[in-house]
Amino acid sequence: MSENQNTVTVTQIGSPIGRRNDQRATLVGLGLNKMNRTRTLEDTPSVRGMIAKVAHLVRVEDAQ
Repeated sequence: MSENQNTVTVTQIGSPIGRRNDQRATLVGLGLNKMNRTRTLEDTPSVRGMIAKVAHLVRVEDAQ
């Protein structure tokens, strides 16, 4: 990531147990697969779409 790009910090707060397979795969795609794991990602439309798909399982914070 370059220094001038916006980033978001995503933390997994919900379990994928009992969720659809596509939601599990989305969590793995975001780099999250265990509770309370945190990743800082580029703020792109594709990442925002993935976050929207599993919004009930993650907490999002804008990173500066």
